[in-house]
Amino acid sequence: MLTAVNAINAAGPSEQTCTAEFRRWGDRLTTTASPHEQTHRAHSLRAAQYYGQALFFVLGSETPGDEKKLYLAGRRSWDTFARLCTPAAVTDQVPYQGRISIPVWFFRPDDSGRPRPTVILTNGSDGPNVDMWTYGVSAALARGWNALVYDGPGQGQLLFVDQLVFSPRWEQVVSPLVDWLERRRDVDARRIALTGLSMGGDLAPRAAAFEHRIAALAALPGRLAPWLGFPAELRDIVTPDKAETNRIWNEEVAPGLTPSEAFVLKKRIEPFSIPAMLAARQGRLFTDFWTPAQRIMALDMTRIVGRIECPTLVLDHDDEIFYPGRPREFFELLRTRKEFRLMRTATGAQLHCSPMAPQQHCEVVFDWLEDTLGRGGRGQ
Repeated sequence: MLTAVNAINAAGPSEQTCTAEFRRWGDRLTTTASPHEQTHRAHSLRAAQYYGQALFFVLGSETPGDEKKLYLAGRRSWDTFARLCTPAAVTDQVPYQGRISIPVWFFRPDDSGRPRPTVILTNGSDGPNVDMWTYGVSAALARGWNALVYDGPGQGQLLFVDQLVFSPRWEQVVSPLVDWLERRRDVDARRIALTGLSMGGDLAPRAAAFEHRIAALAALPGRLAPWLGFPAELRDIVTPDKAETNRIWNEEVAPGLTPSEAFVLKKRIEPFSIPAMLAARQGRLFTDFWTPAQRIMALDMTRIVGRIECPTLVLDHDDEIFYPGRPREFFELLRTRKEFRLMRTATGAQLHCSPMAPQQHCEVVFDWLEDTLGRGGRGQ
């Protein structure tokens, strides 16, 4: 990673150089599969992460139309890694609203069939599946837990291939996953936990407020309204009038954006608007700001938090850049057994989702899960 970053800096850091360099690293690791299974497995995991980094920046590069292609490259590497795990991850397609399926990857410490506590890991708005290995799967397996990774609407396959945006009814996403888990004899249905990373800290609580088979919830960090993560200058242009809002956007705001600012907005808006995503793939900025803004505002959890019944862990971070102070507000509205943890600069765990300290993140989360639901008991 340091070598890749050094190459990017030498070339001049930009969305283009980030995309090109990380793509090269992914291609380098997948061009020739190692005959050694463990090396092949490790290369696949690393390649999935490199493609994930390239995917993040590609809409700001010279080849924005390669977004789907990069997603599929990373997906192939992730699927290869999951297949080479011991035991291999169980993969399936879980029906969602009768017209589309949610891809799932179910990781187990072993294939004994023993019922174990299980954590459903909910990603954020721009994270690849491989991030869930770092932020939960590996830690779960080490403690004798099962872990379920999935793509919901607005994420992974459902966004980049099936073209489905985020849903404010996330319980309709999680409930079929719980149904799927309950049919497995290696899942202790009384101990199914749900975590939500980044924007998942809004999605997972929404699901837990209505899906009461969830035995424990971790909001990482907790958040009430994704809309508040957008700059006030953008939020202020949204009016009840769609035409007026879009006039302000197209005539007063969009023309003054720098290329990097335009890229950031393309990336942040695409999970809420397929027209915005398709325009970005053609190198254009979306012209309808009002419609995705309504979708984002519909994700507000303020009036729903009080419905959560299961024990809940809420994380916050020093120097939280997207939602400063919001996790505490979320925590105060909870009416159930709850715990608040602040990840500190003193231990290197500051910033949104503790990017420099994922192991520390997992220690906090899984210590709490064990204290709340009991240990998995690896090898027993």
